[in-house]
Amino acid sequence: MPFLTQLADVARRTGSPVTEVAGWRTRGHGPQPEVQGVVCHHTAGPAGGGDYPSLAVVRDGRPGLDGPLSHFGLGRSGRIYVIAAGRCWHNAPSTSPWHDNSSSLGIEAENNGTQPWPAAQRESYVRLCAELCREFKLPASRVKAHREVNTAKPDPHSIDMNDFRASVAAIIKAGPGAFWTEELVRNLPVIRLGDDNYDVKTVRGCLFARGHVPPAAYADLPGGLRAWLESTVADEGLMALVSAFQQARGLGADGVVGPETWPPLLRV
Repeated sequence: MPFLTQLADVARRTGSPVTEVAGWRTRGHGPQPEVQGVVCHHTAGPAGGGDYPSLAVVRDGRPGLDGPLSHFGLGRSGRIYVIAAGRCWHNAPSTSPWHDNSSSLGIEAENNGTQPWPAAQRESYVRLCAELCREFKLPASRVKAHREVNTAKPDPHSIDMNDFRASVAAIIKAGPGAFWTEELVRNLPVIRLGDDNYDVKTVRGCLFARGHVPPAAYADLPGGLRAWLESTVADEGLMALVSAFQQARGLGADGVVGPETWPPLLRV
């Protein structure tokens, strides 16, 4: 099995906010040989200090254990951090052949080991496990607590894994649904040459954020980049940049921002 470069897309299917940690597509102790299970952890990190203060440790490792230590991080807000696409040192020795480092994915949720679990984080945890099961064709029974597959570990603390797996199974059974991101995209207007509205500004901002606005596009404007970003008009220059963006993403380069172009622009 190669590096699992679809993991960010899987995470986005949860509807939770997603951060792709720089370099994640090639990070790992070699490729992930297979995916037969999912292991749930808590970080045992600091009690405070932001959404995911354990990121550096999970990504880079600690003395005696090189990173990455998990494929995903899970912040207190429910934000999913995609950390590695290759094998991670997250569970050894394992009591299960389906949940060792070579055959399972790890999720490190931010918690010091005693804190209550925020509702958003708990919901995101369940949904991420369900989407991973769906992606890799696993039953909910293959989702295990670290403590269930490693007798030396206590995590994730206080989560009843039978209830957790029942929630995962319910999501899998319900089938893939339309999350808020899909509803948002469906309700966005089609942007064509000549349109003049605030959604055009959104297109401009997204193109710039994705690195598809060269300095030449705004060099001659009196207000420079700011004026270019503030414009609400879908002029020929903008639509040419849209076409170039579509071509780079393997879409039909028609210069129209519609249902196929909005998702990669917004990264949903």
